Amino acid sequence: MPFSTEPIVAVRDAIIRQESNNVLEGVDFEIEKGEFVYLIGRTGSGKSSLLKTLYADLPLADGKMQVAGFDLQGISRSKVPYLRRKVGIIFQDFQLFMDRNVNENLIFVMKATGWSSRSKMKDRIAEVLMRVGLGAVGNKRPHQLSGGEQQRVVIARALLNEPLILFADEPTGNLDPVVAKEILKVFKDVNRSGTAVLMATHNYDFLKEDPSARVLKCQGGRVLDSKKVEFSYGTEQ
Repeated sequence: MPFSTEPIVAVRDAIIRQESNNVLEGVDFEIEKGEFVYLIGRTGSGKSSLLKTLYADLPLADGKMQVAGFDLQGISRSKVPYLRRKVGIIFQDFQLFMDRNVNENLIFVMKATGWSSRSKMKDRIAEVLMRVGLGAVGNKRPHQLSGGEQQRVVIARALLNEPLILFADEPTGNLDPVVAKEILKVFKDVNRSGTAVLMATHNYDFLKEDPSARVLKCQGGRVLDSKKVEFSYGTEQ
């Protein structure tokens, strides 16, 4: 298969809608392969709605949006699972099965996305857990892990199918500052290996420590792009 130079995400004049309300309009940006991008904005400014549209949890109201080679304008429900195999999704509240151990949580996702070989699943689980610094937690249940460890499991889960991009919605929002920095380092390590990352965050310390980072900001029903315009990051929640 020839190497593609197409961006992982390409959005053109998109309208993002939550129920019957237009949350964002005129959305226009691209994310290249291997890029790390922060997504910021006040609570209710449209960050989560944008992310949900990008992984087809919300329908695209209007405009054009391509993610990992999939056209999301009118995408059929039957194609959404194939899109989800190309992207990783990480939530603030973990969304782990509390009655299953870590290995069983990961196996559930693998079976749901087409894995069948038990030996290959075992090998891949070992790989992703090592990648996030959790080599020996497979038999533990989530309640036996710290918040930071649970979030690492969630990142490992998102990496199972070698996604082209991770969409992370406030992945450090429930963690203390020290653990939040550790989780950011995991994302940076994953990014250095070639996986693009779009991370929604309210943690402006990340931006202060990474002043050259690319930032998208949801504000006033628009998405501002630091690649195109200058804007203040502020400290809004």
